[in-house]
Amino acid sequence: MIIRSISGVRGLTETHLTPKESELYAESIHNMLQPGVIVIGMDSRPSGFAILDAFVHRLSLLGRNVIVCGIVPTPTIQFMVESTEAVGGVIVTASHNPIEWNGLKFVGEDGTFFSPAQCKTLFHTVDHLETLTEVKSDSKPMVWTEKNANQKHVIKILGLSCIDVKAIRKRHFKIVIDAVNGAGSEALPLLLESLGCEVIHLNCDGSGVFTRGAEPLPENLKDLSAMILEEKADAGFAVDPDADRLALVDENGNPLGEEYTLVIATDGYIKSTGRQETFVVNLSTSMALDKLAEEKGCKVKRSAVGEINVVNKMQAIGANLGGEGNGGVILKEAHLGRDSLVGAAMVLNRMAQSEEPLSAIKAQLPQFEIVKDKVSLKNVCVDTTLQQVQEVFEHAEINTVDGLKFTWDDQWIHLRKSNTEPIMRIYAEAPTKLEAIKLVNKVKAIVN
Repeated sequence: MIIRSISGVRGLTETHLTPKESELYAESIHNMLQPGVIVIGMDSRPSGFAILDAFVHRLSLLGRNVIVCGIVPTPTIQFMVESTEAVGGVIVTASHNPIEWNGLKFVGEDGTFFSPAQCKTLFHTVDHLETLTEVKSDSKPMVWTEKNANQKHVIKILGLSCIDVKAIRKRHFKIVIDAVNGAGSEALPLLLESLGCEVIHLNCDGSGVFTRGAEPLPENLKDLSAMILEEKADAGFAVDPDADRLALVDENGNPLGEEYTLVIATDGYIKSTGRQETFVVNLSTSMALDKLAEEKGCKVKRSAVGEINVVNKMQAIGANLGGEGNGGVILKEAHLGRDSLVGAAMVLNRMAQSEEPLSAIKAQLPQFEIVKDKVSLKNVCVDTTLQQVQEVFEHAEINTVDGLKFTWDDQWIHLRKSNTEPIMRIYAEAPTKLEAIKLVNKVKAIVN
């Protein structure tokens, strides 16, 4: 199975996303981009080495210069493209998909992911590329191994204007990191050590052997919670395999949920800058951010789901900060992409702004419970389902930008077809988990 979306391409490596298939994408992206260097990296999945090698080999045959960064976070590649003269980038990753999957994410010369239109053009080009070009080039393209991409990324973050490095270093925070043995295994500890933290490593060998569920969801962080208590740590940070999403666990071993990563980071950002700004999030992100922004004289604008949609909205209105409720923090000053390292630095910055533990910081924020569910699309007509749901919910603000979302004063429910899996996602939020579950169950009763 191959899944194409605005998030790139994902496929089963045994049957579909093979090294040979990746060469088709390599030639197609070569034909799309202007002359110049392409930066490439990968998460730690073992299948990624053959895919990356085939991709680089094809680009080299076509006369393209390539910088190979090896196993690094997805945001590191985005940063490298934006901060150099590169014309684009590629990341070999299936993000949070299981180990039998891999994928390709495509980055434009500005460091942001391909737009929907660019993805459509790329996929059309691949589909019409019947055979690979036989190349006998006299040129000798450069294939450069970049060994310091993580260090360069960390240096950039340490210089961010909203981060008080001295204040963080004075606190000597003790943090447990769970990198799921993925691309953040080296980069995230490096950042935290640079910020004066004592780092306890969990699942940080970079082997690509996922010893827990790939997503940093509460049910997958039991070992992290236990180690926080054992080590008497100040907090735990968990990321997904390509390290663009950050989840937090407090000093009591309680997962805070991915939704509160962006809220806590934004709370610290507002305290640091003292500015009244407009932030951008997607339609499925917690309204806790809206309530926080309202308290601080700030505003929130919403986009369709998908990192590039948030980024495009940020660029359109000139926003400095945005993100997604899956633990994705986007800070324009760093680069325009979700970045767990930026998120970690911003959370530590907020922790350094007071003597209170992370649990107390979270408790002071607007409190909501979000429930994330899904249904298979195997026997479901999405359009019919959305129409039936619209008849059930009344007296709500309706948004049809991306699926169907109903919003009330203190709760909402959002239904949309996934960009990366053959499912329909059902997200709901309310002051209590029970209220959110009731909203979800109303929809599932219609589907089933």
